[in-house]
Amino acid sequence: MSTESDIREFLASRRAKITPQRAGLPAYGSNRRVKGLRREEVAMLAGVSVDYYVRLERGHIAGASEEVLDAVAHALQLDEAERAHLYDLARSAAKRPVRRKRARGPLPDSVLRVLHSMTDSPAFIRNGRLDILATNPLGRALYSPLFPDLATGQVNIARFQFLDPAGRDFFPDWEQSLNTTVSLLRTEAGRAPHDSELTQLIGELVTRSEEFRTAWAKHNVRLHHTGRKLFRHPAVGVITLDFDAMELPAQPGLTLTAYSAVPGTPDYEALQLLAAWAATENASPTSSSAPTDQQKR
Repeated sequence: MSTESDIREFLASRRAKITPQRAGLPAYGSNRRVKGLRREEVAMLAGVSVDYYVRLERGHIAGASEEVLDAVAHALQLDEAERAHLYDLARSAAKRPVRRKRARGPLPDSVLRVLHSMTDSPAFIRNGRLDILATNPLGRALYSPLFPDLATGQVNIARFQFLDPAGRDFFPDWEQSLNTTVSLLRTEAGRAPHDSELTQLIGELVTRSEEFRTAWAKHNVRLHHTGRKLFRHPAVGVITLDFDAMELPAQPGLTLTAYSAVPGTPDYEALQLLAAWAATENASPTSSSAPTDQQKR
């Protein structure tokens, strides 16, 4: 992954999404050869010279001040995730420290106790590469298609989704699910551009999956805090669950995600059925449900 090319393609892709009308600019003529805004229009909206903005979009963003980055973000109408990604790319270009250090070593016992205390909600802990590092029993049951063999080692959501034939069946809302996964990995790439395992994972997915390659080229990013997710589970069928994802302040780079359903709904009944199925399957609490090399985070 090249930071310079990422900056160039990210800014160009965001510029292409903004029409003059959306930016509050008059659209002169009907034969605009540029999709979205022209570079000079972005420069005018950001209050910088055209030459300077062209340099930024070519990837020369290392010396840009926070004021300039904010002005460009405003001109391109970036959302919270896109604005943070722009800053991450600028830090990487300037070789400044990333926003946060990554957690190293095994998960603390206190974190695992909290995870396993959530007996009524499927929950798991992942890193930015979407490696599942720990689950509670109900989380292990929900994601059981990802754990066909407890001895296989590290489990990665993106690798399963794009490279395992079972991925498309498990995530039936395929288009939304794949775009979410790719956007999360693109966001992490901005935060941790020198993560060799992340680079290796993305290289593998780009090489082996045309769908991943197409979505990756869009340069979309997102923050993933709350929402709804659809699964097709082999034991309980289709189930839609609400999720809340919480970053662990004491474990930078790690996220705890918990699922729930409104009591009295068919999805809640399916969740109860999943719990009963998990009990019969003897799903045991583990620190990853499949042994995981915690040092690889």
